[in-house]
Amino acid sequence: MRLRFFVLTLSLGTLAACSNGRVAQQPDASVPPGDSSYIDAQGTAHITRVIPLPKTISPQAGEYLARPRSDSAPKQTLAEKRAQTDAMQLHDSEQNRALYPVNIASSTIAGIPVRIVTPIDPIPANKVDRVLINLHGGGFTTDSGSLTESIPIANLTHTKVIAVLYRLAPEHPFPAAVDDSVAVYRELLKTYKPQHIAIYGASAGGILTGEVAVKIKQLGLPLPGALGIFTGTGDFSRLGDTQAIYSVTGLAGHLTPPADGVQWLADYVGSANAKDPVLSPLYADLHGMPPTLFLTSTRDMMLSGTAILHRAFLRAGVDAQLAVFEALNHGFWYEANLPESKEADEMIARFFDAHLGTSNLGKTR
Repeated sequence: MRLRFFVLTLSLGTLAACSNGRVAQQPDASVPPGDSSYIDAQGTAHITRVIPLPKTISPQAGEYLARPRSDSAPKQTLAEKRAQTDAMQLHDSEQNRALYPVNIASSTIAGIPVRIVTPIDPIPANKVDRVLINLHGGGFTTDSGSLTESIPIANLTHTKVIAVLYRLAPEHPFPAAVDDSVAVYRELLKTYKPQHIAIYGASAGGILTGEVAVKIKQLGLPLPGALGIFTGTGDFSRLGDTQAIYSVTGLAGHLTPPADGVQWLADYVGSANAKDPVLSPLYADLHGMPPTLFLTSTRDMMLSGTAILHRAFLRAGVDAQLAVFEALNHGFWYEANLPESKEADEMIARFFDAHLGTSNLGKTR
């Protein structure tokens, strides 16, 4: 039987109040006190699980997970959502820069707007000819990460990061974001050796990273030295198990269970074939892809998609690493102060340092 979706009820008990001083939530009398499950003839599972907060995470992550989140569907226009996302990112970027000082500038490359993020201190001589390309998250309709995903990595790697402000859906569906990102990469190849370039992103940017790599290969361009696919997927034709279990915020928040015949991220997919090998790299030839780091977490709605694509890379013989963090939700590293977020950022930095070529400048003979 096929497992189609779960109906979950979560009780966090009397967790300690969040750092904002809110009173701890009390259990609702209507919440079932124990576990139950029923699987119908179609394989759909109807379950209740009482899930305590694990003791395997940092206290800060525990407070983060205990924040109240509404189960109601958000009622926002796209313009309101974009304005809210921009404001949140500016706020988060201030926190990021306090932890990871950087310089930020705006520019264009190949006619595409970009943010250029560089460390405060001079870039070391053996890294001056390296560059990291960030493809930001935001569901392909907003920019939620061009700063929050770039600031820590530029600081920790002591390397220039170029965040591509690709065209957004629904005004510009697939393949606009791919085309913009490839245009920037093609232009940077005039200055940087491909083995000195990495491409990475989270959420929509993680998806886009795989898509761009496939398109680069199709075009016969040299592939970059490394990839980072942080909570992504490679298949728009089928949804993974965890997309039916978790919301963006994990076990809390609004969840719309996947439905047959409803295209996921339809604004981005547009009229494209969901099995197009660029849109859905699971159907592409992945042989020869560069070393790739995959990141996800056990309450990530895209845990399934990330793990499935990672396995596809392994089947193609790619040097692909997968790190799964405990209990945290989709893109948790946007919360820069969590110990787990700092660990994830440091892991990313070490991976790129290990897999990108370095210049001979500044080295003694």
